[in-house]
Amino acid sequence: MDPVGIAIIGGGIFVKEQHIPAALVSPLLSIKAIWSRSLKTAEDAAKLVPADAGPVDLYSSDSGAGKSYEDILKRDDIIGVVLALPIVDQPDYIKKALAAGKHVLAEKPLAKDVETAIGLIEYYKRVSAETAASFAVAENFRFTPSYLYAAEQIKTLGKVTGFVVRVSFMMEQSNKYYNTPWRTKPQYQGGFLLDAGVHFTAAIRKLLGAENAVDSLIAHTALVSSHLPPVDTIHAVLKTKSGVVGSFVNSVGTTLGSFEFAVACEQGVVKAESAKVTTVRGFGKDAATEEKAFEPTTGVKEEVQAWAESILSGVPNPSQTPELALGDLELLEKMLTSGDQDGASQKLQYQHFV
Repeated sequence: MDPVGIAIIGGGIFVKEQHIPAALVSPLLSIKAIWSRSLKTAEDAAKLVPADAGPVDLYSSDSGAGKSYEDILKRDDIIGVVLALPIVDQPDYIKKALAAGKHVLAEKPLAKDVETAIGLIEYYKRVSAETAASFAVAENFRFTPSYLYAAEQIKTLGKVTGFVVRVSFMMEQSNKYYNTPWRTKPQYQGGFLLDAGVHFTAAIRKLLGAENAVDSLIAHTALVSSHLPPVDTIHAVLKTKSGVVGSFVNSVGTTLGSFEFAVACEQGVVKAESAKVTTVRGFGKDAATEEKAFEPTTGVKEEVQAWAESILSGVPNPSQTPELALGDLELLEKMLTSGDQDGASQKLQYQHFV
């Protein structure tokens, strides 16, 4: 069977460092075209595709007739598209691709807010009934082996009794991701907290599982570093439908450095990092500690391969549904809303998508 022809939509940092390499190592995919807003960025991205991978046609907003995004969607040899565009722009590109019958893998977050996300999902359901096009959201934390292993370990330790998320770092002005205009002056809630934070809500939702879906929360937010508006810090208390209480602390503007996902259970504790999982069975002098190391990976190669497999099988991957991404987005949005309302309690509606 010939590889599935795809187009890469976007020419930014993540496309060049993650999406293109991931597509190149998948034997199931073949990059046929690249689109970006400018021909220059499309050309820069195309340099990463070796000659023996086949010709790659370039499209852009400034390339003239026959070279637009819409022209890519008219091609019969392009079956799917991988999109990584500014948060506020991406839904329109997703809709056009789905209407053209193309399978879509779109970078998280699903949309700038829950309202837009729900509208996008409703559109997808209507259109896919006619075109059979599939819509997957790229949340690489769901494909990172360490978090998948940690989730399985948690299941072996009895009921969850508590959890802590602490992810803190400084997004410096010299950071390559900071120096993109749509991130520097965000037109969406939460700024960098939304752009990065959905990774962390996805991770804790995966670890807690459906039986511990978050039901309500309270949060306070702050702007610690003035170059990261509108807010750069969240301190939240989350309560699950099972009655478990946990904390979620995420700051992108602090000198503190932390990256911890810890889940306490009746019979022990699991602490997950990107390259290591620590499982403590029992407690006190009888506790036994196990550490498992993992090869560093972003999970992007795994998620792109999973998407390719879903196209060929005709069965969407359950870890890439837009409903899952809606739950990730809602959890973060409710924390931001609570912060805006001076810690007012928030109820959640879409956490059953786990």
